[in-house]
Amino acid sequence: MKNQFSNYSVFIAILFLLVSCKQNQITTESHTLFSMDNLVAWCIIPYDNQNRTAQERAEMLNEFGFTKMAYDWRNEHLPQFSEEIKTLREHNIELTSVWLWIDQRASDGFLPEHEFIFETLENEEVSTRIWIGMHTNFYEKYTDDKKVQRVAEMVRRIHERAQDSGSAVSLYNHQGWLGIPENQVRVIEATGIDDIGIVFNFHHGHAQIDRFDEVLDILMPWLETVNLNGMEKDGAHILDIGKGDYEKAMIESLIESGYTGNIGIIGHTDGEDVREVLERNLEGLREILGEI
Repeated sequence: MKNQFSNYSVFIAILFLLVSCKQNQITTESHTLFSMDNLVAWCIIPYDNQNRTAQERAEMLNEFGFTKMAYDWRNEHLPQFSEEIKTLREHNIELTSVWLWIDQRASDGFLPEHEFIFETLENEEVSTRIWIGMHTNFYEKYTDDKKVQRVAEMVRRIHERAQDSGSAVSLYNHQGWLGIPENQVRVIEATGIDDIGIVFNFHHGHAQIDRFDEVLDILMPWLETVNLNGMEKDGAHILDIGKGDYEKAMIESLIESGYTGNIGIIGHTDGEDVREVLERNLEGLREILGEI
């Protein structure tokens, strides 16, 4: 009886050790993946009701501890793009990426705002990622195979132009056909280019909630940024992290997948102070990580 009890005690001790190691492993990976120097502030310019200047925005990011920012814009913001880049440098914040929106108007060539972005990056000697978002009207009238060819041709053109500043490109899952992971991979393979990345946005990924593990397996070779959001199937598409029903499980899957790229924290709400939105999202993320 004594030996049986001893063996049982040893078994329990080993089991406890294995569980502890697994918990510590997740905690360590979470700390690295979700540390402030790996978080990217995203959607913080057009959605800020305070209309912060580049200086005010950089100071806010410094106060939070962000060291990375992705640049989204509307046409009225582009005249300050050069100032934005200089200010980020002064505040030791990396410009990780720049949004580029493509729609049917770009069928015959780059629009003036596209050229302005490329030229500014060259003049400021900035190498970054060009996040390609695409309206469905750019490809919707074509057959499936023609969609692949048409989008791949545009991606090749953007990639070639981006190389003038030493920049690379990534596909951004916005909506529609190009928001489907399998189609993104088909486009990348059709380009024949080996350094294209993929950005997965939770807030455009509601159709992928039930198969997020599968999506990670599909996208992992190209995945460079994951932008977080609270996730409900039938609720608001923009929701604070921690206020949804599914983001915790998706974040756990992200950790367990071994993903090591950037994590985006979005300020994508209308009519709010973006500082408050970022603060809520960071707090929601901390609460989820504390539960994992």
